Formats: sequence, structure tokens, C-alpha cells
Amino acid sequence: MEFTHPELPAGAASGRPLPWFLAMEEHLARNYSDEFFFTWAVGPTVIFGRHQIIESEVNLPYCRERGIEFYRRKSGGGCVYADSDNLMLCMVASSADVAATFARYCGAVAESLGALGIPAEVSGRNDITIGGRKVSGNSFMRIPPSRSIVHGTMLLDSDPATMAAALTPSREKLAAKGVASVRSRVTTLREHLPGLTRETLDRHLVERFCGDRRLTLTTDDIAEIDRLAAPYFDPEWIYGHTARHTARDLVARRRIEGVGEFLATITLADTAGDPTGAHTENATSAPIIRRANLQGDFFLTGDLDTILNALNGIPLTRAALTAALAPLDIPAIITGLTPTLLSDLLLSATPTR
Repeated sequence: MEFTHPELPAGAASGRPLPWFLAMEEHLARNYSDEFFFTWAVGPTVIFGRHQIIESEVNLPYCRERGIEFYRRKSGGGCVYADSDNLMLCMVASSADVAATFARYCGAVAESLGALGIPAEVSGRNDITIGGRKVSGNSFMRIPPSRSIVHGTMLLDSDPATMAAALTPSREKLAAKGVASVRSRVTTLREHLPGLTRETLDRHLVERFCGDRRLTLTTDDIAEIDRLAAPYFDPEWIYGHTARHTARDLVARRRIEGVGEFLATITLADTAGDPTGAHTENATSAPIIRRANLQGDFFLTGDLDTILNALNGIPLTRAALTAALAPLDIPAIITGLTPTLLSDLLLSATPTR
């Protein structure tokens, strides 16, 4: 394959936490035209999706007690646990087509494992499985106008007790996948190839993807990666904006099959004196959306604010939602979501108190 492997100066990656490598991906996507593939490993870390609610996905007391780090990434999708027995993978591609990019990447990784004698298969949009159990899960992030990042995990080995304790997926999510626990969903490469080392796997994957194509990063590159990594450590970014719901808030929780879990929060306008000016004498008697928010483990492949801004100031009715969402390419923003599904979710919202 025609990928380039980015080479870091000696010692530059030593001791780096996971956000530093996420920043490295973004730097390569924004500042170079090559397509890249590279791997890395970190200490015990939980990484969760951009719009996930940390308290719903991460066992925070357990992680703090055990010194397990936890970070929010910029891509969507679900929550994973990684440690030194987990190889992290990244592909930076010149493409804006989500399905084609996932297919290209996941297919190449599965074929690479097959070359080692491991019968891996692509499952769904973004998982790689062995015998029906997941060994690799992956997420997508678009860098406008036409660059994409696919990054994910590869379980060489695992500590299933720690993984199960650190993550707290909902019962609905596990039921949707037809399994009873995190532990029952996954497998490892060493279950199928016991002698495989991380170094051997790393060399094999880089050779398959990159051959002898290399790019040595400079001290200026390292400085820019440091700058891009800094916001990942901001507590406001890590913990997110967990809403304090008021009497004027409506909330809906739902899992949409093939799309993901959603928490929709709608703050209603004060129609007696709405500062947005949306409520006029011509408005319907329906409540008016002052602002809306969506959180969950859905795959975000566009600008979520495009959807949210379209909802501001409109009546919470089927007709108004249909009209507001019709001009938008909803599936290009949240993979698998349609205007009808989104309208159904918002119309199902009920008062929090």
C-alpha cells in the first residue's frame, strides 16, 4: 500500500500520553499531503468519544484509584480501554468518503492479520473480528476539506478484569450487540497466535502498509504536536458540559439501531419573553426550542452544530422539525441518522422533573 510511516526523533515518543499521539495524527493530516500509517502504545488509559457522557461510560472512581488515565478524543464512537498490551493504529488518508475510507483501512488491517495466519474479518462499518469477537475497533475524524483520520485499537493481549471494571457501557448497548459483558465481546491476537510480540506485530503492519516509505519529523513538528495536544488535558474538554437540567428542559434517551446511543436535551424558550425573538404572534402554540444538544456514542463525520443551529428558535412539532432538517445532509454529519429518526428522538423528549 502507498502509505508513509512518520519517524519520530529518538526518545520523542517516550512516556507520551495518548492525547499526544492524537495530536500527531491531526498535525500530519493538516500539514502534510502524504497518506500515513503508524502505531503506538500507551500505559493504562480509557479513551472515549467526543460526544459521550463520561459518567455513563467510564468508571471514574475505579480509574482514579488505579491510576488509569482517561481522555476525550475529537472523533465520535464509543469508549475503549488501552494499555501496553494494546497496539494503537492510525491511518491518515486523502479522502472524505467515510464508508470507503473505513473499508480501505479495515480491509487492509484484516488482510495483514491474515498474512500472519490469523483469520480476521471486517465486521460492520468499523470493527475487525476473529470468530465473531472483536479484536479491533476504530473511529473516524474528518479534517476539512478532504483529509480523514481513522484510528483504533488492536488487542494483542488484555487484562479482561481491568477492562471490564474501567468501562461501564449501558445494558442497552450490550443487549443490542447480543452479549452480556465487555469481556465476552472481545478476543486477543495472542489467543490465536500465542508467540506474537508487540514489536513483531508493529513491524509487520508497518511493512504491509508502508514498505520502505518514511518521513522523519523535525523539532518544529514536535513543537506543533505539543501545541495541538494541550487542549486535550483541559478538564472542561475531558468532562464535557454535563447539563444541569431545569424545569424548562426536555430529555430523551434512546438507542437507534445502526446509529448509536443518544441523549437529546432540549431547552425550551420562555415564550413570555423569549430573548431569541423566535416566539411571535404568528408562532404556533407549540413549545419553542431555544437550544438543543445531542450526546452519545454515534459516529460524527461532520459539524454537529450544523444540526443544532438549525433547531434553534423553531416550534417543537413534526412539521417544523421536518422543514428545518430537510436542507441538511444529516447522514453526512451523523452516520446512519436520518431526519425522520432525529425528529422521532426529539419529539420523544419529556420533562426532567
